[in-house]
Amino acid sequence: MLKKATFSLAVGWTLLIAVLCLVKFTDLPSIGVSGADKYVHFTLHFVFTMLWGYYLWLKLNEIALTKIIFVVTSSLCYGILIEILQETLTTTRRADIFDVVANFSGALVALLLFILIKRLKTENK
Repeated sequence: MLKKATFSLAVGWTLLIAVLCLVKFTDLPSIGVSGADKYVHFTLHFVFTMLWGYYLWLKLNEIALTKIIFVVTSSLCYGILIEILQETLTTTRRADIFDVVANFSGALVALLLFILIKRLKTENK
């Protein structure tokens, strides 16, 4: 049951990223924080990696770092694809290499968290 719920959350989050990055939102209030959208990109891909990584953990019954690295790579590729789509399919958004850097940073922090969890689990055995 938890595995199915996690899978559904991961798929939903993946779709939410596409919607948030490709759909035009009008009249959104300004936060007033410089580079705020980079924090959003970081968070989106941190959660993406955590959800897909946790799903794989549940599915495999272990934290397989090679699989988590695959998720990080998928996050990077998905983020690049979204940036390309922003540039080519929208008139209100532009591709930004720093968005890709923020995406990748969020995914890497999630990877580091999985590494830490794996080490702690190994030490406590």
